[in-house]
Amino acid sequence: MVEKFDNEAEKTDNDAEKTDVEAENDPAPAVAPAVEPADTLSEDEYPKGLQFVFILLALILSIFMVALDLTIVATAIPKITDQFHSVSQIGWYGSAFFLTVASFTSPWGKLFKYFTLKWTYLASVFIFELGSLICAVAPNSTALIVGRAIAGLGAAGVASGAFILVAFLAPPPKRPAYLGLIGASYGISAVIGPLLGGVFTERLSWRWCFYINLPIGGVAAAILVVFFQLPPHVKPAEATFREKMLQLDPTGIVLILGAVICYILALQWGGVSLPWSSSTIIGLFVGFALLLICFGINEWWLGERAMVPMRLLKNRYIYQGMAYSFTIAGTYFLVLYFLPIYFQVIDNVSPIQSGVRNLPLILAITLSTVSSGIGVTVTGRPMPFMVVAAAVSTIGVGLLYTLTIGSSSAKWIGYQVLTGLGLGLGFQVPVSAVQATLPQIDIPSGSAMIIFVQTIGGAFLVSAGESAFESTLTRKLLASDPSVNPLQVIGTGATDVRTVFAPADIPFILRAYVSGIQTAFIVAIALAGACTIIAFGAKWQRLQSPPKLEEANNTEPSITAMEAKSEV
Repeated sequence: MVEKFDNEAEKTDNDAEKTDVEAENDPAPAVAPAVEPADTLSEDEYPKGLQFVFILLALILSIFMVALDLTIVATAIPKITDQFHSVSQIGWYGSAFFLTVASFTSPWGKLFKYFTLKWTYLASVFIFELGSLICAVAPNSTALIVGRAIAGLGAAGVASGAFILVAFLAPPPKRPAYLGLIGASYGISAVIGPLLGGVFTERLSWRWCFYINLPIGGVAAAILVVFFQLPPHVKPAEATFREKMLQLDPTGIVLILGAVICYILALQWGGVSLPWSSSTIIGLFVGFALLLICFGINEWWLGERAMVPMRLLKNRYIYQGMAYSFTIAGTYFLVLYFLPIYFQVIDNVSPIQSGVRNLPLILAITLSTVSSGIGVTVTGRPMPFMVVAAAVSTIGVGLLYTLTIGSSSAKWIGYQVLTGLGLGLGFQVPVSAVQATLPQIDIPSGSAMIIFVQTIGGAFLVSAGESAFESTLTRKLLASDPSVNPLQVIGTGATDVRTVFAPADIPFILRAYVSGIQTAFIVAIALAGACTIIAFGAKWQRLQSPPKLEEANNTEPSITAMEAKSEV
């Protein structure tokens, strides 16, 4: 079947004369031709003046809104667990968002190609706003998790669509500057997210961490409705309904969602509400493995239509970059989600103070990310940055593991700075390497694959850390203070333990919490260590110029040639 898909690209222009019935029975080429690439627009077709300024502002606000959602929630999680008595579901608050972002980023890219760009992008903003509203008014933890998943679905479209819209905002030579502004909004939101989350949680309610998205998204959407207009000759790519469905890869979406949900449920229940040896837990792990295998088979069968094109996995920068990104992203999100729990539960500080205490990590990540981008550009060698980043991250997280009750500010500041410098130094290097080495036609797919594993890594590994945290917390409480019911502690909000339990029990509970957090950091240490090993396998040589289009894929020249004609 794959051979049939690939051979379709070699058909002549006579295919255009087929009837609709014939087209339905004979699949379209693996990559449908774009009708009008943005680079073919004339200078006077790009927006100018206030129209340009407003559209750029809308894109900046959109990315700011989505990026803010990544960091603002972490500070609020301890208070959320207080209201919903849901320490056992900490992992879901992050994983539900990451899971849908990862699963739908590639399909959104196809939607932008086959449907009207403006209204498709506005639909993604609406979905994100709907998810945020559900989170803001959630009556229970389940509703909050559903809202996070819906918000992630919209965020995938907002994030990927913003960079597509830039292509219709300015000619190629000017785009890097505007992409830089959009990227800067991401960095700014990463810095103020923990602070804003702390302020909302302490002064108003954690629900304002989600309400804040409504006016931001509303302003961005209103601007785009009024000011963004595509030239009349720019139309969506034409394809049969069957071809559009194949391009969206719905089977792959269902399989990867099912696999990760099985995995998360197994980790959430195993060792806490059910023994690891129970048939339910074993069945969930078996289901996870089988669905993952089916996902791989589905991606192989779809070929170029897949969200993870298998031919690109032969590229060393791709498969090593994916492994590296998976581990370093998991390390980052584990640290991001468990440090606020340490500050608010162990040190008993307010959400605002917790946000302030997170600044050393976020600022260090932001500064070192910029530095690594410049460094890789100047030297052309990603490997040294990847090795140093992973090694420094391992040391930094190892030091965070030593934090305990009463640790000094010098320790948690210094350890965060070291960890942040390492994480930021390597986080974007795989994307840079892929974009510098792949042919232009493969850059979107290659970059999407790296981003896919970064976000799916967040879903996988935050859940793994949460499972390790819960299991250790339960075991330590049973060993140190049998009079305290571990399930009651887990069912109590993280910052409510001092008010719910007797003063004599608090020291035992806090020590159990410290042990649980340390176990989550052990998972992060293992990931950072694996990341270091992976980094040593990267290529030492300087990045080479991308190969010519006709040389991009020797195994499938017909598809590459067709893509080159249709999109360049």
